[in-house]
Amino acid sequence: MLKKTGLTLAVLSALFVSFEAVAVEPLRVAADPVPHAQILAYIQKIDPQLNLKVIEIPNGVNSNELLVHGDVDANYFQHLPYLQSQEQALGEKLAVAATVHIEPLGIYSHRHKRFDQVPVKGTVAVPNNVTNLSRALYLLQDNGLIKLKAGFNDPATDQATPRDIAENPRQLKILEIESPQIPRALDDVDLAVINGNYALEAGLVPAKDALGLEKAEHNPYANILVTTPKLQDDPRIKQLAKDLNSSQVAKFITDNYSGSVIPVAVAESTP
Repeated sequence: MLKKTGLTLAVLSALFVSFEAVAVEPLRVAADPVPHAQILAYIQKIDPQLNLKVIEIPNGVNSNELLVHGDVDANYFQHLPYLQSQEQALGEKLAVAATVHIEPLGIYSHRHKRFDQVPVKGTVAVPNNVTNLSRALYLLQDNGLIKLKAGFNDPATDQATPRDIAENPRQLKILEIESPQIPRALDDVDLAVINGNYALEAGLVPAKDALGLEKAEHNPYANILVTTPKLQDDPRIKQLAKDLNSSQVAKFITDNYSGSVIPVAVAESTP
């Protein structure tokens, strides 16, 4: 009987150690370096009990593929329209765990200070992925540079391509380029439409340097925390989502990015 009890205690002890190891297993989150990994690093400071392993993803690596293949537990870098296009491409359904912040898309130039200085047949660099290409065209339209065909009213649902341009009074040449490479093209084009995170990485301040900037209110391109359906109820995911939507993180974003990154709660409260 004593041997059996000792054995049972040993088994229970082993199980407890195993459970404890699982409980403290780090949550692996793939993130773009700026601002996503910076925001996660701040969360590691204010919530040290949440064991995060932040994996900064280099350009050209698909964080959704990493998630689908189980190489990470979550990612934080994309907006919902991009996620939806990725789900179709990968044939997988993923889960949105939190909606966090907006990085307004901007139009930049090293050659011109105003849009009326852009010459006829000027060149415009835009992202070459489907969702951000459409987003760029709507931004060009909002600033009076082009006009899309009738029926293109909602950027969130009516995706546009250069073929959908109805009016192009300056005969602008649209150049589709990989998003991370566009800041490098600034010296070679008249205008460049750049995602907020890549603008920040290039040392640009969207709120100050952009000739035209997306509005934050009612913006469908808020950046999201994404995980798998299997992990969406994981306590670590729920805690990270809670932290990302906290007033502390909203203040950190507001204080550190000068309007170039906007917490969703702040954008939604804008009249």
